[in-house]
Amino acid sequence: MSFRTRRRVEFRDTDAAGIVHFSVFFPWMESAEHEMLRSVGIDVLPPHPDPSDPAAAPDYQHRPITWPRVRAACDYTAAARFEDWIEVDARVQRIGRSSVEYAFRFSRQQRDGQAQAVAEGSIVTVCCRLHPGGGLDKVAIPQDIREKLATLQ
Repeated sequence: MSFRTRRRVEFRDTDAAGIVHFSVFFPWMESAEHEMLRSVGIDVLPPHPDPSDPAAAPDYQHRPITWPRVRAACDYTAAARFEDWIEVDARVQRIGRSSVEYAFRFSRQQRDGQAQAVAEGSIVTVCCRLHPGGGLDKVAIPQDIREKLATLQ
C-alpha cells in the first residue's frame, strides 16, 4: 500500500462486547483517504470563497470539484478492541475517466509484535463539479489531479 496512517481505537468505536463496531471502519476509510489526498496536495473539499469579496468568486468552469461516494464495502477478518492501535494502509486501486477506487487494509499489532489483519475495504468516488447551491455534475478528473493520484497507486 502506498499510504499508511495509524489510530487508536476509542471507547466510542466499540460495541457492548468491546469490539470495534463494523460501521466504524467506513469513517476510518474516509479519514485515511482524506489524509492520503492531502499528502499529495489534493483538496478534499474546495475552499469556500468569501461571499463579500466579488474578486474571490471561484471559477466554476474548472473548480471547485468534490468526490461523492458511489460505493463502499468492507470485509472483516478479526476483531479489534478498545485501545488497540490500528494501522490503515491505503492506496489508489484504479483511476477511471471520472472515478477513483481506493483500497484499504486494516491491521492491529498483537502482543507478540506481529501484525494481524483485521479488515479490508474499498471506496469508489466520482469526480464532480460543485455548483453554487450544491448541485453536482460528473466531470473527467483534471490532469493535474490524475497525475497526483497516480503517485498513490
